[in-house]
Amino acid sequence: MNDHTTQYVGDRQRRRLEWRFGVHVRTWLAGLPATVDELAEKWHLTVCSGGPYGRTAVIVPVTLTDGREGVLKLSPDSGLAVSEAQLLRIWADSGRVPLVWGLDHERGAILMERIDGDTVADKGVVPPMESVGSLIADLHTIEVDRAQSDELRPLMARVQYVFEQYSRARAEGPAAEVIPASMINQGHSRARELVNGTTRVVPVHGDHHPGNVIDGGERGLVAVNPRACVGDGAIDAVDWVLWKATTIEEMERRASVLSRKMNVDGDRLMEWARAFAPCAAVAKVNKGHGGTAEFDALMELSELALAAR
Repeated sequence: MNDHTTQYVGDRQRRRLEWRFGVHVRTWLAGLPATVDELAEKWHLTVCSGGPYGRTAVIVPVTLTDGREGVLKLSPDSGLAVSEAQLLRIWADSGRVPLVWGLDHERGAILMERIDGDTVADKGVVPPMESVGSLIADLHTIEVDRAQSDELRPLMARVQYVFEQYSRARAEGPAAEVIPASMINQGHSRARELVNGTTRVVPVHGDHHPGNVIDGGERGLVAVNPRACVGDGAIDAVDWVLWKATTIEEMERRASVLSRKMNVDGDRLMEWARAFAPCAAVAKVNKGHGGTAEFDALMELSELALAAR
C-alpha cells in the first residue's frame, strides 16, 4: 500500500480484505485515495479522520455541506454495495437502519447516515432479547413489493457463502485440530434443508450479529452492514441465540423470547442455531477462545445436532 492509502486502511484491515477478496484487492486499495477524492468532489463532502473497519468494505467518516455527519462506505465488490443500499432503502421507514443519501454503482460506494454509538459487540453486554427481537421484527414487518423482493439474492446463496467461508477458516486455522469437518458439513446440510422448507419469506439482513448492531441511545438498536437476501426471517436471530451463551438452556430461553417477538417458530429458530453452531465454534477456536464455557456450549449443541441425524 502507498502512504496515501494507509490513511484509510491499516494493516489489519488490509489483511481482512485480502483474505476475503484475494491479493488482487491490492490494486483496488492503491486507487482508493483517488476514489475517495472523486466521491468527495461529486457529493461535496469533507473527509474526516477515523478508523476503518470491516472485512468487505472501507469506512470513511465525512461531513456534508449542510453539516450532516455521514460515512462513505467503499467495497471492492460493487454488487455488495448495490444490494446493501437496496435493502437499507427498503427498511428506511423503520428508523432501524442508517439512511442512504447516495449510491455510486461503478465505484461500489454508499454515502449514508452516520450512527453514533458503540456496537453491541464492542459494549460486550448481552442486551435484552426483547429489544433484539423488536429490532428484527421492525425490519421484517416493512411491506415490500414483488419487484423489490426480486432484486434481492435468495437466502441459499448467503448460506452457501457462509459455510464456504467457515470451512476455509476451519481448514486454515487451529480449529482444524478441534472441530471435525463432518460437523461443518452436517450443519451446512441442515441449513440447506431449512432454506428449502416452507415458511414466511421476508427480506433478511443476512449478517445480523452483535458487531453489526449499534446501540444508538435514544434511537434504540440500529442494524448496519446487511448482506441483503430474501428468505426465512428466523435466520436473523441465530447469532443472538448463540452469542455469549454458556448453556443450551440459555440458548433455548433466548430463542423462546426472540421467536415470540419476531412471530417465528421457536423450534425452527433453534434448528437454525444448531446448523450454525459449528461455524460459531470455529470462530471461537481461531480467536483463541476454545475451552471456554461458551465454546463448550457451542460444541454440545453441534454434537447433539450431529447425533440426531
